[in-house]
Amino acid sequence: MIVRTGNMRGVSLAIALAGIWMSAPVWAVDEDAYFSELPIVASVSRLPQRLADAPAAVTVVDRDMIKASGARDLNDIFRLVPGFQTYPNNTESARATYHGMGDGDYSSRVQVLIDGRSMYSPLFGGGVNWATLPVALEDIERIEVVRGTNAVSYGSNAFLGVVNIVTVDPALARGFSVSSSYGNQNVRDYGFRMGGKIGEAGDFRFTYKQQNDDGLTNRYDWIDSYFSRLFDVRADFVLSDRDSLQFNMGTVDGVTQNGRYKLQGGIWHENPENPMRQMRQSDTYAQVIWRRVFSADSDIQFRYSYVVDRSDDAFTIFGLHINQSGDEGMRHEFEAQHSFKIDSSIRVGWGGGWREDAMRSEWSLPGMGEVHRSIGRVFGNLEWRPSQWFTGNAGMALEDDSFAGMHFLPRVSSNFHVTPENTLRLGYSRAYHTGSTVDYRSQQRAFGVSYYSARPDLMATEGLDTLEAGYLGDWRDWRASLDVRIFSERIRNRLYKIDMDTSNPLIGLSTVPIQDVEIQGVEYQFKWQPFDTTRLALTQTFANISSDYLASALALSNSTLTTTKAIQIRELTERSMPSRSTSLLLIQKLPLGLEFSTAGYWQESMKWSTNTTAQRYRRFDMRLGYPFRSGGLAGEIALTVQSLNGAHNEYKGPNPDDTNPNPDGRIVERRQWVSLRLDF
Repeated sequence: MIVRTGNMRGVSLAIALAGIWMSAPVWAVDEDAYFSELPIVASVSRLPQRLADAPAAVTVVDRDMIKASGARDLNDIFRLVPGFQTYPNNTESARATYHGMGDGDYSSRVQVLIDGRSMYSPLFGGGVNWATLPVALEDIERIEVVRGTNAVSYGSNAFLGVVNIVTVDPALARGFSVSSSYGNQNVRDYGFRMGGKIGEAGDFRFTYKQQNDDGLTNRYDWIDSYFSRLFDVRADFVLSDRDSLQFNMGTVDGVTQNGRYKLQGGIWHENPENPMRQMRQSDTYAQVIWRRVFSADSDIQFRYSYVVDRSDDAFTIFGLHINQSGDEGMRHEFEAQHSFKIDSSIRVGWGGGWREDAMRSEWSLPGMGEVHRSIGRVFGNLEWRPSQWFTGNAGMALEDDSFAGMHFLPRVSSNFHVTPENTLRLGYSRAYHTGSTVDYRSQQRAFGVSYYSARPDLMATEGLDTLEAGYLGDWRDWRASLDVRIFSERIRNRLYKIDMDTSNPLIGLSTVPIQDVEIQGVEYQFKWQPFDTTRLALTQTFANISSDYLASALALSNSTLTTTKAIQIRELTERSMPSRSTSLLLIQKLPLGLEFSTAGYWQESMKWSTNTTAQRYRRFDMRLGYPFRSGGLAGEIALTVQSLNGAHNEYKGPNPDDTNPNPDGRIVERRQWVSLRLDF
């Protein structure tokens, strides 16, 4: 494994400090408060497991951490998860990636689930559009983040990890709640939530949320603004002492700005080739889940979901109608899973699913109408715990894609419980990642010139082999835990869009395998509650990415890879995640009922695109809240400040080699707002 010496010193120092803290005197503690920090997780093997028994590293972000972080957008929360990178919403949708590889407009290698429903869309490059995720932060109960591939349980989209968002049980959302936020950068947010009973057997929760802001500043040739509106309903029914039904439906739409200005004669004018316009996107969905419990160790569940995504940013140039994002994507998904216990030491979770994707676009799929893609899969996970000191996990899945063919996905893991408080984990897994519908079928042309030409004859699936070692320290007497993951992730046939023939404009771009990539490093998270009134969460990641071009890619005559562009693509790959990143969250209860929290983020430079660099930055956020109750009225007033330490760059910064006097920068400046919530 290749890790910088200085980075390893940082790891050693952090672990040494953890050891010193463990040697400190014991304060009087409320054990229930600490144990709530170590929940049972189900996102790894689809079996409820202790963290010490799970076959992968998991970060759990609970409701208190979400509120304390001061996050206003969902993707911001992942700054608290080791190995993740993100940036604010702007003229381009935010991304949240794990271990880099975040090329393209939408992250496509981390599976994102909301109450079991995948957020992957055939419309958005087979990825996730963070601008239209249909969930309000206030409705999230917890987020389970599987750090590392979990294709065994969730398919090829879970190539590098899984984000599983679990929303609040409607039975806990009683009465009415209204909220509003008002701040600089035109922050104007409004929310409404109502919950109650449906007859004797049901509970419901309805949420409306509206967000608005003027986005990032330091605009040279672009305008940034964002508006979104969410309607969400969840209803749960107890049908019998064995059967339950969950129903979700809703819609979210978002509006951002597209287009550019052009500098002429020292004055910025609207660019006629890329005029300013609104980009409208939406996500509409419905889902139903039926569950039957046979015993404490056995149940079966059936889930069906339907999702429609739409996007539009039409404009006219030289009399030609252009609508690059004027698309529609649809998905039907059916899934069944069954868990049971064979004997006192063996549990099994298995099932299968079928998904039908459809997409139509006159820009990306001209003249093709509705293009369909079907994916079927079966999966199984087994947990074997023959003794108190050992837990073994084995899993496998078989996935058949009508575009990409069939793949076998295995995983094995051994957890050694050296003591009740200390566990070592060793694991291996294999995963595959496929291209999008556009990658396999598109034939785009503009002004008589090819823009993108799918080449299924050259397409290959990305492969991933992961070796990892982990340590989990669960020091309950000290109300602290330490989770360390050492990883080696080898990606074969990394897919990338390149110009197939730079000398012939009729050929255009195609997605082809170009690289083998290796990601090596170590990450850890440390949580500690030294007092009832104080919580700390520290994470760090140290990583190194190396890559080699495939001989088959270099042999493509006159392609991008035969020019200096190949150097930029390699740099993008190897700097797609920072070599070091750190986050620290402090939650502190103060006298007079005040609640204070602050979060700090330190990140080395990285690249989100080939021609720009996200510079090294430090960022500090702060939140001060006052919960109150008077008779039948309760609520909270709070002040939140993001980027307390001032302006910095997180997404696109000026390229060091760029001589343009007005580089395409994205500057994150201080943002503050006051929020008020009233509960009736």
